[in-house]
Amino acid sequence: MQELELTQSAQAQALTLDWETVYNELLPRVYNYFRYRGLEDVIAEDLTAQTFEKAWRKRASYRHDLAAFSTWVLRIAHNVAMDYLRTNGRQVSLDDDVEMNGGHIHPEETMMEQDEILRLRRLLAQLPPREQELVALKYGSGLTNRTIAQMTGLSESNVGTILHRVVQMLRTQLKDKE
Repeated sequence: MQELELTQSAQAQALTLDWETVYNELLPRVYNYFRYRGLEDVIAEDLTAQTFEKAWRKRASYRHDLAAFSTWVLRIAHNVAMDYLRTNGRQVSLDDDVEMNGGHIHPEETMMEQDEILRLRRLLAQLPPREQELVALKYGSGLTNRTIAQMTGLSESNVGTILHRVVQMLRTQLKDKE
């Protein structure tokens, strides 16, 4: 009976959340998650919108005793990404435009940065799906290893070890191609 009351309390909290604040706080994390998965801007925007739409519709099913609200929303984002990739395959354009950083004075620096970003995106696209997912959750969404472990079912130390190895490998490959 007490568990039912807790669940009803969590549902009431989810229904009364300030969704504008939630949206503004989580939007960059969800969008970056999709971009780190190698998806183009337009697709990432669409999937971000789908994620928040699903979260809004399913807000009554959120259980604060199982995960933080941000983790719950990112789990929805993960499911949206998996559905998209399963349906559409990996249709990633590695040549899509990289936004120019207006703070640079020298165009050569901007071009060098764009080239490096493109090389990194190509390397990320070659990673196995599990590693891509972990990198997207860690660096795209800014989640902690503990939260990633809870979401993926891996141990926290395993998440840290995998991410460390992936980052070392990416650094090595980026240096080798210079």
